[in-house]
Amino acid sequence: MVFADLFFLFGFLPAFAISYLLAKLLDKGFSSFRCRNWVLVIFSLIFYAWGEPVYVLLMLGCVLMNYLAGLVIDRANRGWRVTALVIGLICNIGVLGVFKYANFVAETLTGFGLPVSNPHIALPIGISFYTFQSISYLIDVYRRESPAQKRFSNLLLYISMFPQLIAGPIVRYDTVAREIEDRHVGADDIAEGLYRFVIGLGKKVIIANQISVISDQLLGKLTEQTTTLGALTGLLAFALQIYFDFSGYSDMAIGIGRCLGFHFKENFNHPYCCTSITDFWRRWHMSLGSFFRDYVYIPLGGNRRHQPLNILIVWFLTGLWHGASWNFVVWGLYFGVIVAVEKFTIVKLEKYRWAHPMLHIYSLVLVLLGWGLFYFDDWQQLILYYRQLFTAGGGFDFLTQSLLMNKLWLWVLAVVCCLPLRDWLQSLVKNETVRMLTRLLVSIIIIGVSIALLVGATNNPFLYTRF
Repeated sequence: MVFADLFFLFGFLPAFAISYLLAKLLDKGFSSFRCRNWVLVIFSLIFYAWGEPVYVLLMLGCVLMNYLAGLVIDRANRGWRVTALVIGLICNIGVLGVFKYANFVAETLTGFGLPVSNPHIALPIGISFYTFQSISYLIDVYRRESPAQKRFSNLLLYISMFPQLIAGPIVRYDTVAREIEDRHVGADDIAEGLYRFVIGLGKKVIIANQISVISDQLLGKLTEQTTTLGALTGLLAFALQIYFDFSGYSDMAIGIGRCLGFHFKENFNHPYCCTSITDFWRRWHMSLGSFFRDYVYIPLGGNRRHQPLNILIVWFLTGLWHGASWNFVVWGLYFGVIVAVEKFTIVKLEKYRWAHPMLHIYSLVLVLLGWGLFYFDDWQQLILYYRQLFTAGGGFDFLTQSLLMNKLWLWVLAVVCCLPLRDWLQSLVKNETVRMLTRLLVSIIIIGVSIALLVGATNNPFLYTRF
């Protein structure tokens, strides 16, 4: 099940909202969130089981293992605490390794002449996200930054919560530990949450889904007849598609969480407004970046020792996290090398405003070239793409020209929405009534257009659900 779906919008979400409100009435008698939390858990399991019921058992097993490991870490002496942490981390990484990378390892060994049977294990949706959340829980408990969760149902709620279950953002345990049993929801929270959800819906349905048609036609059907302009246009379309697809999901997850009283941290901050590759990754998938920074980069030594090596290790893991394919590893190392070099060069220029236009162009060019590595997991297609991009020529071919001109409104909308419009508008519109009416009008337009586009739509999955 996905957010940008008519059944979710008019079936699942209303049923959940009604059940949650009824549970709230029951909770008044107990002065707790127990009933509401159970409703959230049950609907989260239904949400996850909608596509692949069998993997609910895998997630439940992982939660149970982390629950027991967390209790030992919290209560035992230092020796057993370390042992429980190590066992918990091995189990989490082991589950992720088997279900996400077993096929990749088998194919790689076979490619090197060591015939290994491919197990053909299907990838459970969202396993990369909930595994990282489980790791964050164990480490936070070990560091005494958060107490161990005494109730299994509450830990299950944290890991399985449907707003961020299948495509993030990666919610660290210490972010929501207190809010699991003590959260407050006011009218402002619901209004802000609903508006954020609507904005995310518009990003996904109106922009990402529509521009994916262009990237599919120019990149998905790449041939030796593809012109340089066609290759570049397809890459631009994919860059916009993946941003609005993933940031749209994050907005919807943050919005639903806000309506429930959970304050998830931001996951995107207008990344295409960056002034360096380092700055780009401070703004893109911020929850993943902070995870690797706090749980890998700093423990390895951070900026204190072996900084270039630490950066390359983090980026190797970042690439591998995104997919079990060598193109993702190369993609991660590509950015790792650039970020390592920038630490001693480009980053020093960012403090000078006169350098920002040049740095912005430099950053966008390298980011775009990187998206090519990300898109193609077939090496022959990847090589063909870059050959067509740099050497094909061909001028204005009819297909590319029609995709540019007939969808001009979409290109303009996408580019404009990459900018910090909300910040600008809030600074311009000081009157609260005008601001509220503007939000209401924008929401009505987005909902109406999105529903019209979803009617008859057959396939609109979120890109990051496959990671």
